[in-house]
Amino acid sequence: MTEAGLREFLKTVEPHLNERQRRVVFGSMAEALGRGGQKMVAECSTMSTSTLSKAVREVRAGIEPSDRQRVEGGGDRPAIDKQPGLLLALDELVHPGSRGDPMSPLRWTSKSTYELSAALGAQGWSASAELVRRLLHQAGYSLQAPAKVIEGSRHPDRDAQFCYLNDLAADFVADGQPVISVDTKKQELIGNFSNGGREWQPSGEPVEVNDHDFPDRALGEFAKAIPYGAFDVANNQGWVNVGASADTSEFAVESIRRWWHTLGKHRFPNATRLLVTADAGGSNRYRVRAWKKHLAVFAAETGLTITVVHYPPGTSKWNKIEHRLFSFISKNWRGRPLTDMATIVELIGGTTTETGLTVKAVYDDTWYEKGAKITNNELAALHIRHHDWHGEWNYTITG
Repeated sequence: MTEAGLREFLKTVEPHLNERQRRVVFGSMAEALGRGGQKMVAECSTMSTSTLSKAVREVRAGIEPSDRQRVEGGGDRPAIDKQPGLLLALDELVHPGSRGDPMSPLRWTSKSTYELSAALGAQGWSASAELVRRLLHQAGYSLQAPAKVIEGSRHPDRDAQFCYLNDLAADFVADGQPVISVDTKKQELIGNFSNGGREWQPSGEPVEVNDHDFPDRALGEFAKAIPYGAFDVANNQGWVNVGASADTSEFAVESIRRWWHTLGKHRFPNATRLLVTADAGGSNRYRVRAWKKHLAVFAAETGLTITVVHYPPGTSKWNKIEHRLFSFISKNWRGRPLTDMATIVELIGGTTTETGLTVKAVYDDTWYEKGAKITNNELAALHIRHHDWHGEWNYTITG
């Protein structure tokens, strides 16, 4: 075979070969050409001389048919296998205890891959900026457009409250006591409506949904789903109680009660205290009397001493449950019409992450009345101890 003919042959077949096939074909050709064959094949192809020498040795030794491209043991191990805990360490850097916590190793404005790489290096990990980028994608993060998260006026004690919350949570976890982050996820319309995002479908065959987002009149009062979540901070475990009537304080505490009886008391059999971190607004806001009354009833039922710590006003997006649970639920069902309650509960319960998040979801068909009034006497009868530091945000309730 002439050099021009060999060059044309290799140029034609090479794009159709995987790594193993290239070695078999090129190594066999070099052997068939005899003396000077390796040099000739190397000059007429893109294969390096070292790889070609390896290919010739494999051909001479006899190559058995196999689906494997590399020799056994070939290739480097993934970084997260060589450095167990690296992915979790990165996740903690991206989602520190709170956005405003001055003890957090990174601020919101410094989360570039280069600074994350440097921060990991300071902790003893080895991760380049490119590896950080790949791990972020692997963990479910992505570059995103600006969102409406500007907090407005900032409370002067915001950072100090974050520190107070984090210190309490650390004490509870160290003592083996449960710490849960609670909140209501955005209410969702039930029906064949468009749901933001995309999912894989056969080309040209998108799921067809209604061209409007008006509530289904046939469902009446049950045209929406109200997911209330409790996130077990220490165990990376989520619980979501999906109601259909109203987001009331009674519903919020009932969701916590169901978490406790289904998961909490089994996970923490020796618990005597419970720490609840909550927003400053919504059905669990610190000014709502019904929230405190129903918590007191729950405390009396279980014998638990319940401490509640609220995030400062305007900082609800930095509640743990938002970015450790709710964000992954939204990602799991994006692009899927939430056609009925069973679908919603199933999609929430099927949410997992590579960092070990598990979620259990149930449907709550109880009807919760709005507008419950708690009198001054009823409030005064509750066993509430307001903490010395911002007692309106931080308080402990016993039965």
